[in-house]
Amino acid sequence: MSTDDADDLIFKALSHRIRRRMLDALKAGPATTGTLCAYFPELDRCTVMQHLGVLEEAGLVVAERRGRERWNHLDALPVHAIHERWIGPYAAYATSMLSRLKQEMELSE
Repeated sequence: MSTDDADDLIFKALSHRIRRRMLDALKAGPATTGTLCAYFPELDRCTVMQHLGVLEEAGLVVAERRGRERWNHLDALPVHAIHERWIGPYAAYATSMLSRLKQEMELSE
């Protein structure tokens, strides 16, 4: 799979607010699917599983079976890769522009 295809899966996974909330819930630590279902009472178990499937396909969640339980773990590395590719360079550019603007304003005073 190409990098662009992988990025598409990540952006698709992050595009839905429920999936972003699921990732937020998993930041505190791994959770069972049942725990996530309880966290989202407005959704049935099948819908929670579908959202988890999208997150897994994007590599944002890793599922581990322990007996009858399925533990879901956050994998933040794909988000970090997106940050490094897209956010970091733009933030550096914006910071540079603001610094230049500040210097120009101080010179004109």
